[in-house]
Amino acid sequence: MKQLIIYGDPGIRAGAIIEYDGERVVCFGINRNGEWHGPEEVQLWCTVGDEDEYEDYEKRNYVPHFLDVDHVDADDVDVVRANADLAV
Repeated sequence: MKQLIIYGDPGIRAGAIIEYDGERVVCFGINRNGEWHGPEEVQLWCTVGDEDEYEDYEKRNYVPHFLDVDHVDADDVDVVRANADLAV
């Protein structure tokens, strides 16, 4: 599990499946930042991971502060599924 900061909005919501840098992940939760007072374009701060990590996310069996962080532009994200029921 890790944090992924996406610069721009590729049109995804919680439950989305995306690919970036050759890795396919599920977006468990998304915080949308920067619409009012932030940078010129919105940033999506996503908690992502494999489907089998969803239970740990749901039960908060991790420390958000210590997750690895990746940064990517929205143009570099391939959307496999834009949103879905979180029961992955």
